[in-house]
Amino acid sequence: MTRSREPGVWALFSAGGMIAALVLPAVVLLLWVAPGLGWVDPLSHDAARVLFGHPLTRIVLFGIVVLSLFHAAHRLRYTLYDGLQLYHLNPLIAALTYGLATALSLLAAVVFGLWL
Repeated sequence: MTRSREPGVWALFSAGGMIAALVLPAVVLLLWVAPGLGWVDPLSHDAARVLFGHPLTRIVLFGIVVLSLFHAAHRLRYTLYDGLQLYHLNPLIAALTYGLATALSLLAAVVFGLWL
């Protein structure tokens, strides 16, 4: 009996969904909406360098990006599979969507300075 990879994929999907639903709106509110409305002072260049230069911040942002990418890949895969009924292309669609999410995750690791 072979082991399925589906539980791992669904775990990435659900974690990315939680990030997309709970964390991303808070980040957008704090970094873009609140300063624009004058609720908080916008980050100065030096404060942004200190905040985003910290290794823990880069790791957290990397996690947000990676989980959001895999959530989007899983949603796109099943939209094509179920919505457009491309059942016969399921292995190709899975390889393309998750491959793109993996490639963009590696790119994010390079951009955040976590790899290479």
